[in-house]
Amino acid sequence: MLTQQDLTIILKKIDKKGYGAYKDLRGQYKFDHYTLFIDHIQSDPFAPPSRIRVRVDMSTAAIPKNLFKTRIRKIALEDFFTRKISLAIRKIASGPTGTGKSGIVSIMHFGQEILERTAVVINENFIEARLSIGLPARGRTILANQAEKIFNEQLPHIVHSSMFFKNVDGIKAQRHVELMEDQEYLRKQLKERGLVAFVANGAILPRESGISDKPLKSDSIVPFQSPRELEVEFHLPNYGRIKGMGIKQGITLIVGGGYHGKSTLLKSIEFGVYNHIEGDGREYVISIGNAMKIRAEDGRFIQNVDISSFINNLPGKQNTKHFSTENASGSTSQAANIIEAIEAGAELLLLDEDTSATNFMIRDARMQRLVHNDKEPITPFIDRVRQIYNELGISTVLVVGGSGDYFDVADTVILMDEYIPNEATKQAKYIAEELSTKRVIEDNGELKLSIQRIPLPVSFETRSRKEKIKAKGTFSILYGSFEIDLQSVEQLVDSNQTTAIGLIIKYIRERYADGKHTLHEILTKVFDDIHWHGIDCISPFKGQHPGDYAMPRIQEVFAAINRLRNLKISHRHSAGNL
Repeated sequence: MLTQQDLTIILKKIDKKGYGAYKDLRGQYKFDHYTLFIDHIQSDPFAPPSRIRVRVDMSTAAIPKNLFKTRIRKIALEDFFTRKISLAIRKIASGPTGTGKSGIVSIMHFGQEILERTAVVINENFIEARLSIGLPARGRTILANQAEKIFNEQLPHIVHSSMFFKNVDGIKAQRHVELMEDQEYLRKQLKERGLVAFVANGAILPRESGISDKPLKSDSIVPFQSPRELEVEFHLPNYGRIKGMGIKQGITLIVGGGYHGKSTLLKSIEFGVYNHIEGDGREYVISIGNAMKIRAEDGRFIQNVDISSFINNLPGKQNTKHFSTENASGSTSQAANIIEAIEAGAELLLLDEDTSATNFMIRDARMQRLVHNDKEPITPFIDRVRQIYNELGISTVLVVGGSGDYFDVADTVILMDEYIPNEATKQAKYIAEELSTKRVIEDNGELKLSIQRIPLPVSFETRSRKEKIKAKGTFSILYGSFEIDLQSVEQLVDSNQTTAIGLIIKYIRERYADGKHTLHEILTKVFDDIHWHGIDCISPFKGQHPGDYAMPRIQEVFAAINRLRNLKISHRHSAGNL
């Protein structure tokens, strides 16, 4: 293995040469307290930065084994060190110097969520950080002195201050790990208690802005306080006793006037599928992990989805048992989104009246009188939501501001009043009896759901001579010549999740797309692989820096594949209904 001195000698040799000479740096170098791996050299100063790894033996890092003894603790501790290394880089690295990305040192970005990421790996043998470095140049001429400063001065300082346990706040590390442990424990307890979500007393739900997920800081903020009737208590392994509002299985309405906090509460439940860092305000807003936000999505691509339980007898005799379209309407897209959510294993549907198709959600008595049932192809959600729970065990939380007809089918009604929740079920039921709408329940025969959908191998071809798979922000994937639009997949929180989804689709193409297994079976295999081998297994950089990936949920991977416009689906036919 080469040494730090060898790296310095190479840098001096290539000083002032053309940028391509930086390729001489590839390899492993032994420093005093760590090993440096230079895995990938960028092609020019404007290209994506070079990729390096820094590995510190655990005998030197001296991280207590207790902090990563379980998978949950390991993910939390890796997240903690990712944040510490990022902070050290901001303090120590000098920043851009020269052309393009010259001088930039970085680790993958992160938000308020604690996610499984590839930025840091911790095991019994070592802690490893995966970094990116913009190798310095003026034009395309190597600036070796500046590169030497990064490798021999800045990087050792970053490593010592953020990767040695004695130099980080051990109490904060312990708290970070125990917080995620408590969050995961609480999430597992929900089902046993007949709940789908929990919102702790004292939680801060409003966010800083529409483009910031940080908590809003204001003297006027109202901390969450559960209504007495819905309050439940848990005993967490580390935090101890905690109280808050339990949202029961079944059908829950969130009602109230405009700007009183209905959508804010729903949003918090929506992102309660993730664990959040200390200080986020939503640390103990916890939802079951497979909850899915459902909305109308005009213009989306749909391939061979059975939406006949919601939409049937379309003009032109279009087959809704095998419904496909390049340009869905609001109602057909919302129907498909629900069926696909069921296929993806969702046990909780989250809907907001504001982002739903009105004609999909309800037809009131007057409209039923004018437009007869035999002329209306839509069976509205109000006439299926009870069946979805009774027959499939799938709960719904729905924000309603304008349709009191939903009082008839609700199990629980939460009334938001100036951000304060009130239990209003009895009042809503009394109103429903007193003011009968005379609405007729529309045809809600059996739920005939065919979700044995098999993707054909051709679905995953990129149709591009130069195979390019990359995230374009959080809500778009460039997959060869196709762009997968994820704007309406609202529970994605990180562009690194989106990057991982693109590579998972490629991984499916290479390993599991045989035209025999259903999408659910395929993704179960993929997520088993990731569970046993880590997210690194989907990386094209085998044995090297695996890139910047964060763990997506299986539900978002389903959603991305269903929006891949090259998708071709056949159905596996089986007797009976779901």
